Amino acid sequence: MNEAKAPRPITLLLCALGGEGGGVLTEWLIEAARHAGYAAQSTSIPGVAQRTGATTYYVEVFSVPLAHLGGRRPVFGLAPAAGTLDALVSSELLETVRQIGHGMASGERTCVITSTGRALTTAERMVPGDGRADAARLLEVVRRFSREHHLLDMGALARAGGTVISSVMLGAIAGSGLLPFGRDSFEAAIRGPAATPGAAAAASLRGFAAAFEAVRAPQAQAAYVRQLLSPAEADPPALDAALAQRFPPAVHELLRLGHGRVRDYQDEAYARLYADRLARVLQAEQAADPGAQQGGHATTREMARWLALWMAFDDIVRVAALKASASRAGRVRAEVKAGADDLLRVYDHFKPGVPEFAALLPPALARRLTAWDQARQRRGRRPWALPLKVGSHSVLGMAALRTLASLKGLRRRGSRFAEEQALIEQWLGAVEAGAREDWTLGHELALCGRLIKGYGSTNERGKANLLHITEHLARHPGRTPQERAAAVAAARTAALADEAGAALDAALRQHGAPPRPVREQPIRWMRRPASTT
Repeated sequence: MNEAKAPRPITLLLCALGGEGGGVLTEWLIEAARHAGYAAQSTSIPGVAQRTGATTYYVEVFSVPLAHLGGRRPVFGLAPAAGTLDALVSSELLETVRQIGHGMASGERTCVITSTGRALTTAERMVPGDGRADAARLLEVVRRFSREHHLLDMGALARAGGTVISSVMLGAIAGSGLLPFGRDSFEAAIRGPAATPGAAAAASLRGFAAAFEAVRAPQAQAAYVRQLLSPAEADPPALDAALAQRFPPAVHELLRLGHGRVRDYQDEAYARLYADRLARVLQAEQAADPGAQQGGHATTREMARWLALWMAFDDIVRVAALKASASRAGRVRAEVKAGADDLLRVYDHFKPGVPEFAALLPPALARRLTAWDQARQRRGRRPWALPLKVGSHSVLGMAALRTLASLKGLRRRGSRFAEEQALIEQWLGAVEAGAREDWTLGHELALCGRLIKGYGSTNERGKANLLHITEHLARHPGRTPQERAAAVAAARTAALADEAGAALDAALRQHGAPPRPVREQPIRWMRRPASTT
């Protein structure tokens, strides 16, 4: 076992109403873990008498097989801690939201598996009219406070299989892939020691299979769509030995991907800059958490992910390189099911504007070009853009894309490259300072890299939000590092909640930070069309 990876138990909170077999579900989970050679423990927590009674069961499964522990035994917890769950599994939608309201689910960590069915509470039944809670709002809470979520009508699946809902919940857990063992271990737990399952076990297996497929099928479909839509880049080579020695094994996988992405984006020197920046974060994290006991190098792992994505920002050079890649052409042919003898024409539409061209120009020229376009907009004109239709199936079209993709050298001399590097250094400095002061603060600031996404106005808004958070919440005078870490986390969650930024502004006011500056927007006057009457 590698100590640097800090293996820990996988934590699940199971919520079942009275008579739904929550205790049996827990026994199945423990037996499935033991069948696969993993250590596990469960505890039950009686709940308030609600509907026909609700009881929660807390299960921990150690992530490393017993055979690999060298005779050692893991120490398990007896009760769940808010925000530390890997999975929240519930047979009733309002019960799921009630547990989320207790802080049990985390948007960065928790997989929520819930039934969309409802068992009305006493308060809902007492209302003379329709007293039911709004299901749409309940589902929105689930989506907001989950890393991933699986929604299915567990009651309907149980009735169709002639079984109880506990077997459906087990199938959904198995289908999610959360636990490190296969379907056969779960089914062995349901069958028990009997060679041939009885009627009850057969019904449970039917419910298990229905839920397993209900969860697994959308996952497979989503993976296929991601494969079709993802940029066609070859997997980066194995991590260089010298680079691997600089970083702990827990960081190696993301470091390999990030280093390869940045090197493919620009050059070897840019990849070395990525590694040097990441090393600064590692040193700061080790200063606050020397033995990696608190976070297992989680801050450096997050920075390896988000730093690579920001450093490889999208511009017209990168877009052209992706569209001109040979693997992309093969993927398009496979998507439209074109045969080897079929003729295929592919047209790519571009509409680069002044920001895209100015990005590759030196700062002085970029400012003049941007000022010219802004002056046009102040006169009521639309932003200048150049619509293009490029046939990438043709020699001239592919030559144009390859020529544009070869302009990597201009990128370093361009105005946007310098601007992006300055912003990255601001964020990097905030993460370093926060990590040296308190590990949690540094980790929350590293997670703010999630705000940088998309392109155009979405990308600009994300960068502005990130820098506003780091400037006014990370260094808030008179507040402890723990308070600032909580404020940064709340602001980041609010910034991801809506594009308009209303939730972020409310979070900033709540934590004593100034609101975001109002950005000017041009007013465009439109001529009224002449009347035809």
